[in-house]
Amino acid sequence: MSTLTIATRESRLAMWQAEHVQALLTQGGHEVSVLGMTTLGDQILDRALSKVGGKGLFVKELEVALEGGQADLAVHSLKDVPMELPEGFALACVMEREDPRDAFVSNHHANLASLPQGAVVGTSSLRRMALLRALRPDLKIEPLRGNLDTRLRKLDEGLYAAIVLAAAGLKRLGLGQRIRATFEPSEMLPAAGQGALGIEVRSQRQDVIDALAPLAHHTTWLAVSAERAVSRAMGGSCSMPLAAYATLVADTLTIDAAWGDPDGKLALVQVRASAVVSDLASATALGTRVAADLRAGVLAQGGTVLVADAVQGQA
Repeated sequence: MSTLTIATRESRLAMWQAEHVQALLTQGGHEVSVLGMTTLGDQILDRALSKVGGKGLFVKELEVALEGGQADLAVHSLKDVPMELPEGFALACVMEREDPRDAFVSNHHANLASLPQGAVVGTSSLRRMALLRALRPDLKIEPLRGNLDTRLRKLDEGLYAAIVLAAAGLKRLGLGQRIRATFEPSEMLPAAGQGALGIEVRSQRQDVIDALAPLAHHTTWLAVSAERAVSRAMGGSCSMPLAAYATLVADTLTIDAAWGDPDGKLALVQVRASAVVSDLASATALGTRVAADLRAGVLAQGGTVLVADAVQGQA
């Protein structure tokens, strides 16, 4: 058994996630401490992530701690983890997924349909913006940054008629009662990896990888591998409204993916595919195939996927 240090962001949700992993590792006989850190993504709250460097802003400082030996593993919300990790780092474990859906949160309205015309809805996710626009083009969608408690406070202060958040975070913090309605994936397709926790380590730390093995959830890992493959092939950037969600029944993985026009001028492009999968490689192959179909659909209606084309050219 080993002594391990977990690096994590200091938000209440991130600390819950790290302490959850700490408890499981402790049950396995390891001695585990938690190192809370503030990331650049936590500090920059006045601009959309897509304009300041993307979701990698939430993980960089944690990776520095791993590289410098101050920590042995970092716990992330998987949807915040870039599709390509820096050389020398690995995604060592994906844990069982919580509710992957998006949640409608409002103090005065029961669901999206009940919002009055022109109501203000808060989200800074380009994916949610595109999907909300498809469902209710009359709504006014305004940026909403900050941790979970900050977003709820802004709603309670009356700045928004409603906000859209990940159901998983609310449930993990015991705030499920704030959810007025959940969007089924058929209405609002989740982000790749939404609801799952990913644990990052230095690739050469086989001792840590072995310690994390009992925490891995194979079904979730297969599903999110396909989802992340879609995002990776499409450019892996949060500057693109992109959704991907996979489910596994028996040995058949079904994945839905959707692309929205960042400028809001083109219709949503949606793709579904299924395949028998047995390992991470076959799940990833399915996601890559879906991305190719998605890209073809985008190009067919005059959209552009320049970032994805660049990535494809480097492969």
